[in-house]
Amino acid sequence: MFGLFGRRGAAAGRGGPLAGITVPASAGVLTCRVLDLIDEPVRQAEFTLTDPAGRKVLAGETDPYGSVLATVPAGEYRLAVTAEGYTPHHANAVVEESGHLGLGDVRLQIAAQPPLPEAGDWEIDPAHSQIGFTARHIGLARIHGRFNSFAGAVRIGERMEQSAMHVVIDAASIDTGVRMRDDHLRSGDFLDVGAYPTVEFFGDRFVHRGGSRWAVSGALTLHGVSRTVTLDTQYLGLGSGLQGETRCACRATTELHREDFTLTWQTLLARGIAAVGSSISIDLDVQIVPKTGGPQEP
Repeated sequence: MFGLFGRRGAAAGRGGPLAGITVPASAGVLTCRVLDLIDEPVRQAEFTLTDPAGRKVLAGETDPYGSVLATVPAGEYRLAVTAEGYTPHHANAVVEESGHLGLGDVRLQIAAQPPLPEAGDWEIDPAHSQIGFTARHIGLARIHGRFNSFAGAVRIGERMEQSAMHVVIDAASIDTGVRMRDDHLRSGDFLDVGAYPTVEFFGDRFVHRGGSRWAVSGALTLHGVSRTVTLDTQYLGLGSGLQGETRCACRATTELHREDFTLTWQTLLARGIAAVGSSISIDLDVQIVPKTGGPQEP
């Protein structure tokens, strides 16, 4: 557990592992190493330093060896370290001018995992779900949009790894909040919804990545082209709706390259900058409920 078991060492620039680091006279260095219970480094654990007023001063990730090295203004801080699958850790830290506060090895505890949904047929609740996307515009701003009409079924296996899902999106329901832009996206330059009215994803490979993280891989069919896509999925657990129904929730993200789906329309600005970026980020917030009625193939 975090604590002030580190000590103020020699000035940060005077030899040792911190040799060569230039530290302003009004600042100090904070270091620690984040480990799991078998002393393996926890890479890409997130750390945050906040001041006594709760303002974020610094945030980052541990390196491949689980190490943190931060140069910050001298003062009192609240330190938080979080990592997927582990219980968050918090501690107070006092960094002195020209000092080195070493917090030593910090061992994270395994977090309790939320229970998985029961085996059976489930369906997406579109009223409490969203499929959104983000694209870069003229190399500067980001354009956000979503699909307003979609449906999906999930068959949960006796083992989660045996599950499958099928999602169908109405391509014409694309919505970026600008009618002229949406009409262009529906046209033959982009989605060509007259020829390809739906976007479909059939995922049949569920792989546990540790903690609440899963990878869901399958075939995405867009603009008449099918490609294998993997959704980086965070399972959020089970809950109950207002009517007492069981609900299951998750978040998922992936990145698509539109050229992979022959969405190659492009125009260049005077300086050679593309009007629309190549990469598109997809974000899903999904709730599923047990399916009512007869069986349905996912």
